[in-house]
Amino acid sequence: MAGPTTAERGARQQKSSGPPRARRFGPPRLRTIIILTVALVLVAGGTLWVLYGSNWTRLERVSVSGTRVLTPAQVREAADIPVGDPLISVDTEAVEARLRRKLPRIDEVGVERSWPHGIGLKVTERTPVLIVQKGGNFVEVDDEGVRFATVSRAPKGVPELKLEPARSGSAAASLRRFDEDRLVREAVRVAGRLPDAVARDARLVKVRSYDDISLELSGERTVSWGSGEQGVQKARALTALMKATPDARHFDVSVPTAPASSGS
Repeated sequence: MAGPTTAERGARQQKSSGPPRARRFGPPRLRTIIILTVALVLVAGGTLWVLYGSNWTRLERVSVSGTRVLTPAQVREAADIPVGDPLISVDTEAVEARLRRKLPRIDEVGVERSWPHGIGLKVTERTPVLIVQKGGNFVEVDDEGVRFATVSRAPKGVPELKLEPARSGSAAASLRRFDEDRLVREAVRVAGRLPDAVARDARLVKVRSYDDISLELSGERTVSWGSGEQGVQKARALTALMKATPDARHFDVSVPTAPASSGS
């Protein structure tokens, strides 16, 4: 009797073995996916609980650095950050905006989380380069022309700004062209270009028009500066002029290529 043919033996072998891949690898792969999914959910849930629900990352302290005139207590009060809330929930951009709005003296501020329990506020205050007298007080003006604070006592070493705009002639035409804020910025620009020795002696910056700015120094000396343009050249000319004529009482550097001095 003839044995099974080759085709019959192949069919039997295939029937007995079945689809090995589906039975051998299907269920383990599914179990792995389920385990990984559950693990990810647990990790995510645990992370959220640590950040929002536990006491491990609650805000406990707000530190302040960089203050000079302001006090750390003033900065913390203006920041208004609720101690005890989750540290992750603190809106740092909102804190920064709040500080700038409530404390105009602040020029720059950095708000950083200090894990696990702190917030750090790093403050840079504006520095006055001019003051404007207002009644019995003084308004401080920074190097950008921003009037940022009113104080009862003038800060030491900061010259006063006096706006005395002319009402006729070319000066009046200049005034119509440049408003008060622009004139203040020009005065600030001049103050920022003064040589150190002159800046220490400066008592008053007087503005009559855009191109008619003058200085009053200690010792009843005066300087005609002109406009805020060519500030570096004017500073050099003034330094040289003061060395050449130390007894002079008036210096004119409005045209820096032709400086002049007079009086003694």
